Amino acid sequence: MKRLLLFGLLALPGLACAQRVANPALKHELDSLYRVDQVYREALFGDNKQHLVDSIAAARHFPAAEAVPQLLDLLLAADSSDIRRVGAIVQRYGYPGKTLVGTPTNEAVFYIVQHSTRIPQYLPLIKQAAAGELPFHLYAMMLDRQLMYRGQPQVYGTQGSSYKGQPPFIWPIKDPAHVNERRKKAGFEQTVEENAKRLHITYRPLTMDQVKKMPGYQPPSP
Repeated sequence: MKRLLLFGLLALPGLACAQRVANPALKHELDSLYRVDQVYREALFGDNKQHLVDSIAAARHFPAAEAVPQLLDLLLAADSSDIRRVGAIVQRYGYPGKTLVGTPTNEAVFYIVQHSTRIPQYLPLIKQAAAGELPFHLYAMMLDRQLMYRGQPQVYGTQGSSYKGQPPFIWPIKDPAHVNERRKKAGFEQTVEENAKRLHITYRPLTMDQVKKMPGYQPPSP
């Protein structure tokens, strides 16, 4: 299914805060990986981003006028490198949760996976981690994204999408009348309407039948 996904800028607060963790070296590495994961997304999709765009262009020696394609290339290269490293980390340690690396560094691997094509591979691990090592609402976000990729309604209303030439929309939600109850139980502070506004989307409940009729819709790959 070809569509323009909306990249949320979900910064981890307080990465530099000192705290006692079981593996300080791994914490430092994951903090660095997370910063790489976010910097190009912030430059491409963040608000008040021009200073960051100019800084990256100067550091990487490309004209600011060529920023978008250059930043996309850097983003894809960083994502590919990050997910490979995450695979090695998970193979050695399992999910690096709060016991091992503290908070909010325990969220770093989640975000790297969320921005990858490996969600089906890692979703069971994220679900297991959400039993205590990772906030449950993050698993809910990944579940929603996986359902969207499969062309199915999401559960918590976290994912937005769009097709070229059309306004963005919140992907269809299963039982939308009760989605805010589910969101609250999962640990989200915002309603689905407030989350849509954060993504610069005007929320309107849609069905899968409505999405399938949109110009540009393609069914998910098997």
